[in-house]
Amino acid sequence: MIDAPQRGQEAHGDGPGAHDHGQSVTASSERRIRFVFIFTAGYALVQAVGGWMSGSLALIADAGHMVSDAAALLLALIAYRIARRPADATRTYGFHRVRVLAALANGATLLLLVAWIAWEAVQRIKAPGEILAGPMLAVAAVGLLVNIAGAYILASGNSQDSNLRGAFLHVVGDLLGSVGAIAAAIGIMLTGWTLLDPILSVLVAGLVIRSAWTLVTDSIRVLLQAVPRGIDAVEIERGIAALPGIEAAGHFHAWTLSDDTIVATVHVSPKGATDSLSLPALVADWLKTRHSIEHVTVQVDRQVVSKELHNAKQK
Repeated sequence: MIDAPQRGQEAHGDGPGAHDHGQSVTASSERRIRFVFIFTAGYALVQAVGGWMSGSLALIADAGHMVSDAAALLLALIAYRIARRPADATRTYGFHRVRVLAALANGATLLLLVAWIAWEAVQRIKAPGEILAGPMLAVAAVGLLVNIAGAYILASGNSQDSNLRGAFLHVVGDLLGSVGAIAAAIGIMLTGWTLLDPILSVLVAGLVIRSAWTLVTDSIRVLLQAVPRGIDAVEIERGIAALPGIEAAGHFHAWTLSDDTIVATVHVSPKGATDSLSLPALVADWLKTRHSIEHVTVQVDRQVVSKELHNAKQK
């Protein structure tokens, strides 16, 4: 790694005027989430009533899941509206990380819901109650159709949008809940064993944990400005140093602005009589081609002192 220079030249490697860190918030993603929100909120009420009348924890748990999903979808819609606001002098990157915050909230609510379902299932196992399997099956079947439609609508959108992905994972959790409720209803109708209801509720909740945890950890990585997955800073510095006209490279930093947009900065020093003004574009093109990094700030240093040489001079 190279120490910071005493004097140098800083330039953006993606061309003059390329300081727009904003991203387009697609109307398509917002429209998909709005449509699914209406269906989810409406059916959550139907399912809650059906679960209460039939005495089914699987339906009540799935209704609670759908209520939390409706709230999460509403949060996602609000996030899209805020993200459309233009960048200003204070928030130069704009408001797009509001979408990441919404995705983090979605994942966190999923984990809390899983914990509630597990606790309620334990209570039901200790004290089983009567369950009306017929109404339970009918309500769960309608829920399955609603969730399949919602999942299809969201899955056909932008897969790189973490906000949309969070909404999709919520709907998939609902879909699994409907499948579990159907299985429990059929099992109870055939065997009369009401314990199938809380047991399958726990199994369905377990299937949601992994997706929810991934969503939470990915959102935290973005908010902490961690190096994006698949990028090795050391290897990239070596690759840049090997480019023609570059003597050394260091201080490479990369982070995710929002979803799939990566921002990076790096210091380079020219080799011999190389024109330093040509290096930013060279480095930016290489990073874009090899690592899909769109926005790069390259600082060209006239004199670079290694850590070892710097330490020797201080003695």
